[in-house]
Amino acid sequence: MKQTKTHPPAFCLRATPFGPVAVLWSIYGGTPKIGQILISNPEISARQTVEKFFPEAVASSCPEIDILVDQMEAFLNGADIQFSLDMLHLDFCSPFQQQVLRTDYAIPRGSVSTYRLIAEHIGSPRGARAIGMAQATNPFPIVIPCHRVIRSDGALGGYGGGPEMKRTLLESEGVAFRDAGHVATHSIWRY
Repeated sequence: MKQTKTHPPAFCLRATPFGPVAVLWSIYGGTPKIGQILISNPEISARQTVEKFFPEAVASSCPEIDILVDQMEAFLNGADIQFSLDMLHLDFCSPFQQQVLRTDYAIPRGSVSTYRLIAEHIGSPRGARAIGMAQATNPFPIVIPCHRVIRSDGALGGYGGGPEMKRTLLESEGVAFRDAGHVATHSIWRY
């Protein structure tokens, strides 16, 4: 069931060790819901992304959004945070992407999975590329930890915040690396 938006789109920006993070949100059915989380990357900051692609959004927050943004900031500073999915507007995602994102969400801190393992887990054994596309368009990075998904050969693969941010996040969670660009196989979580 689609929820009616009753509040103009808003955004909340927060400085982090990885550059600004923006949370785009609105009120749906009387409840604040997050439509997208933007992380900065080497090419464009989250603030610039908001200005360029969401010019109608207004800077605003509310207690529920503030709590989530505080948790995100703590997480990006190394805290062990288990986020709730309750505030995410997952209805904006296709059923396939929702399935992939919920599978990502289940990967425990200190572990990683692979595109192939996720594809097999959700019953699409030849769908590793589709899993990669669902990861690349994850509208909720950090809350849904797509940084915990790597290539089958242990290489990091892509990440919206760039490979350095992905590696730093994994290291802060205790993921072991066998060399500069590859995760140690004992860190791979099996479903």
